[in-house]
Amino acid sequence: MDLKLNGKTALVTGSTAGIGLEIARRLAQEGAEVIVTGRNQAKLDQALDDIRRSGGAQVRGIVADPATAEGADVLLKAQPQVDILVNNLGIYESKPFAQISDDDWRHFFEVNVLSGARLSQRYFPGMLARNWGRVIFIASESGLMVPPDMIHYGMTKTAQLAISRGMAALTKGGQVTVNTVMPGTTRSEGIVDFMKSVASDPQAAPEVIEKEFFAKERPTSLIQRMIEAEEIANLVAFVASPLSSATNGAALRADGGITPTIA
Repeated sequence: MDLKLNGKTALVTGSTAGIGLEIARRLAQEGAEVIVTGRNQAKLDQALDDIRRSGGAQVRGIVADPATAEGADVLLKAQPQVDILVNNLGIYESKPFAQISDDDWRHFFEVNVLSGARLSQRYFPGMLARNWGRVIFIASESGLMVPPDMIHYGMTKTAQLAISRGMAALTKGGQVTVNTVMPGTTRSEGIVDFMKSVASDPQAAPEVIEKEFFAKERPTSLIQRMIEAEEIANLVAFVASPLSSATNGAALRADGGITPTIA
């Protein structure tokens, strides 16, 4: 399927690894000019090489941290306008509610929420003026089913849903869309370490740890396995494309059926 992304410019935050890297790769493979962002030049260069080797020709990188106002300004100065903005930057951790400090709450909000809000405020008006654009927030099923051991994380994902829906209401009658994609537990180096940290036997085989994790920690998952980052990227690429013109203000689940509701 031709997603008709040739000539479109996309900026993906937090895109040197994991879901962000695969989103950047997929968009580049579809012909978009992709800006990869990260805080580390070496990791950024590695990601760019990786994408180019897999067929993404039009890709470049910007070192910046949109979790700070200064970092967002760096991105805007280096790339004044984009057609597609994917707010993927995010962090997570497991922590007992009583131990979440004020600094923890602030840090998670800065990274997971304000990073996307800042860039959206900067790029969204231009999309409206040109009457075409895509803003996509990468949230999580945790925005609907807040994990009791990750309440500060879940709070940020719920906030992303609110921002996305509110922004979508500002696009009425035009060709700009704002949507949220909600991945479930997706394979990455970080999630593998996280599963080990909650496993009954952290030294067990990876497939044993994964099976136990889904049985105990994610029992409502219908697929009972980790989602691959490429599976999330495929959905994001479609939502970013002109073919998704009827999808606006949506919270799209790519969670393996983990959310047992019809909301």
